[in-house]
Amino acid sequence: MMSIIEPEIEMVDRSTRSIRYLQHGWPTDLCRWHAHHEYELHLIVETRGKAFVGDHIGDFAAGDLFMTGPNLPHNWITDQVWSEPVALRDMLVQFSHESVVKLAEGFPEFAQVLELLQLAQSGILFEGFNPTFARGHMEAIRDNKGAERILAFVRFLVRLNEHAEKKTLSVSKLIQPEGGSKHARIASVVDHVTKHFDDAITVTNAAQMAGMTEVTFSRNFQAVTGHGFVEFLNRIRIGQACAMLYATDNQIISIAQDAGFKNLANFNRHFLKIKGMTPSVYRETARRDLLQQPELQT
Repeated sequence: MMSIIEPEIEMVDRSTRSIRYLQHGWPTDLCRWHAHHEYELHLIVETRGKAFVGDHIGDFAAGDLFMTGPNLPHNWITDQVWSEPVALRDMLVQFSHESVVKLAEGFPEFAQVLELLQLAQSGILFEGFNPTFARGHMEAIRDNKGAERILAFVRFLVRLNEHAEKKTLSVSKLIQPEGGSKHARIASVVDHVTKHFDDAITVTNAAQMAGMTEVTFSRNFQAVTGHGFVEFLNRIRIGQACAMLYATDNQIISIAQDAGFKNLANFNRHFLKIKGMTPSVYRETARRDLLQQPELQT
């Protein structure tokens, strides 16, 4: 999908270690709209503000725990009511997909964690995860070295995978053609939708692309993506509209049409349902907050 305000690409050096732990306060140059190839576990220790993950805009508060997937832009921007520096705002761990896959190959019992990584490609908020436990896990990773650090990290991943309340954040979602022909055929439809989202695509068309009956296709599509086909198509279109709202000065009615909606009222209704705000408020919020510098009020 097209990018939303081009993120800075961060290169993570993992030549001497398989995972990377970082922590920082606020304000700092590290708080910026950026992306990297690694997954990231991110705990907010203090302050509240706006979370930007892909095309998601939402609130964050102290204790919130997120996971972002590879190349998914993200930033957490503290509200300007904080007028004093914060010594520790963020604790985070970065790790590669390959590391977890190899672990699952060696220990089949760990393979279920790969499903967590699939969700993380859209970004995850672990709703209701105990912030004291989350900080304890982060500190265990920070304070250990070598194999003990890896064990602490794996223990955290297992606990997160067991946590029931995982809220996916960004409309953007990469469906990998893995897990057999069913997944591959659904993935081909998803790929087509993300490239041709403005076409008039029906469930019948999509089922024919996948070589399935409509009933079988609808059931499998729901199982693989977590959404019905029409809902997924609308979410993709809204995601594309978000990108255009960020990056262009085009009129909202023009953006709605370019995103595949036949009329403005239908576009506004779906946008409000999916994003929780109107297109104009979304544009204003994103441009104001993402482009601001992390400076204290004077």
